[in-house]
Amino acid sequence: MSADVTPPYEDMEPRRRRRLLLRTALRAAVAPVVLLVLYYALPLDHPLEVGKAGWFVIGFLVFAAAVAWQVYSIVRSPHPRLRQIEALTVVVPMFLLMFAGTYFLLEAGQPGSFTQPLTRTDALYFTVTVFATVGFGDITAKTETARVLVTVQMIGGLIVVGLVAKLLVGVAQFALQRRAPGTPPNGP
Repeated sequence: MSADVTPPYEDMEPRRRRRLLLRTALRAAVAPVVLLVLYYALPLDHPLEVGKAGWFVIGFLVFAAAVAWQVYSIVRSPHPRLRQIEALTVVVPMFLLMFAGTYFLLEAGQPGSFTQPLTRTDALYFTVTVFATVGFGDITAKTETARVLVTVQMIGGLIVVGLVAKLLVGVAQFALQRRAPGTPPNGP
C-alpha cells in the first residue's frame, strides 16, 4: 500500500485506529475551547447598533463559509465519520458564539434590549437556552431589534440541527452502502 493512500478505518490495525480516534477526540475537544477563548478574548467594545447590522451579516457569511468548508472536508476525508465529529465541534459552537457576541454587543449599544444587562457569560447562557429551546424566562428580549435577532437565531438553530441530522443520516447510509456494494442496506 502506498504512503499517500489511507486505508478504510475498518482495515486499520487496532493501534493505528486508536491513534486516529485519539487525534479526532483531541481536535474535537480543542476546537470549542479555542472558539470559547476567542469569544472571551476578542475586543467586543464597539456596541452593536441597528446601523451596524452589516457586521452581523458578515459574521453570518463567515459562518456559512465555515459550514461549506466543513462539508467539503468531510466529503474529501478518508474517514468521513471522524471528520464529521470534528466539523460538529466547530460549526455548532461557532453558531452559538456568533449569536452570543451579537447579543452582548446589542445590549452594550442599546441597554435594556434584554430584561437584564448581559455579560459575555450571560449572553452565552441566553444563546444556549434559546438554541436548546429551554427558555427559562430569566432573560428575555425586550426590544424589537433583540426580538428579531432571537427569531433569526431560533430559525437558524432549526436549520443547523436539520442539516446536521441530514448529514448524519447521509453519512450513515453512505457507509452502509460502501460496505456491501450493490446491495441495499437492510436496516437503520
